[in-house]
Amino acid sequence: MARRTAFFHAEQCFWHSAGMHALVLPVGGWVQPPAAAGFAESPESKRRLKNLLDLSGLTRQLLCPDALAAAYEDALRVHPAAYLERLKTVSDAGGGMLGEQAPVGPGTYDIALRSAGLAIAAVAAVLEGSVENAYALSRPPGHHCLADQPMGFCFLANIPIAIEAAKARYGIGRIAVLDWDVHHGNGTQAIYEERDDVLTLSIHQDGCFPAGYGGFDDRGRGAGKGHNLNIPLPAGSGHEAYLAAMHRLVLPALRRFEPELIIVACGFDANAVDPLARMQLHSDSFRQLTRLIREAAEELCQGRLVLVHEGGYAEAYVPFCGQAVMEELSGITTAVRDPLLDFIQAQQPSGAFAEFLLQYVETLAARLGD
Repeated sequence: MARRTAFFHAEQCFWHSAGMHALVLPVGGWVQPPAAAGFAESPESKRRLKNLLDLSGLTRQLLCPDALAAAYEDALRVHPAAYLERLKTVSDAGGGMLGEQAPVGPGTYDIALRSAGLAIAAVAAVLEGSVENAYALSRPPGHHCLADQPMGFCFLANIPIAIEAAKARYGIGRIAVLDWDVHHGNGTQAIYEERDDVLTLSIHQDGCFPAGYGGFDDRGRGAGKGHNLNIPLPAGSGHEAYLAAMHRLVLPALRRFEPELIIVACGFDANAVDPLARMQLHSDSFRQLTRLIREAAEELCQGRLVLVHEGGYAEAYVPFCGQAVMEELSGITTAVRDPLLDFIQAQQPSGAFAEFLLQYVETLAARLGD
């Protein structure tokens, strides 16, 4: 059954260029700057996702509203003024380094506000009831960004900015954020670790990024105690381990929390060919993860569900993962077939390793009950 699904995107978000080469290859502000050679966070995985949605005919069947950039006041609810000024200064000067693996390019500040604006608009559309669910193709990503420090390709905390805008404008209470990007959602966790109105959950590759971090024992502090859940999975985990983590850990946590809205930090870098991680998911994994979280939203919060794009660096494969997610959100099936699906399915963990992974998830679930 087709559903009313919105897809928010902006050409400007493809123009973030995280390389100092842009200073010596000026394009006058009218042509997209070249991507930094060898830099993983290029626009191509995102642009090719949008291109596949167009080519398949799916975009024409979605609602694709315009979205304004986040206002300074929106960003200020999450980030201190001193940080925003520092980011703008470096951006206006043409770029530089502000934090760990977060190179700023010309115009990054304005593009990051546009990226956050997509998330704000997606949440607003769902809360206002004009759509049942929504996807924001945000770039730069946001889930590593701390309140006062960029990190891991992230300059503004897109999802927290959207959450705080929704709280200010609509008075919404409990919001759950599920992060299935392969890297830990450390920024979102840090921003909400002392609050009980936002549940943060992160399924990630153990020790990948931030380097060495797993975080299962970090469950929030103060008023936020018990409102943070990390699910660090071993490298090599595949489809069945992720589904087990959803069934045994994520869905029970959501039911206990009873959110009024669910937001997914939707990274595709747990796919089997991603250059920055070592997991074994395929496009149907993301389809099934989306189905589970969509059904949970229908059960718990009137179907209110927003996905905000995060990582994913395999330029030729991220589009198939994103297509699967959008088909599941919208209930529309297209003629697109993933050419690597059979191959990746054949490489899934098996034997003793597969048994170990499922037992590992069971052990985490048992520890959570302690």
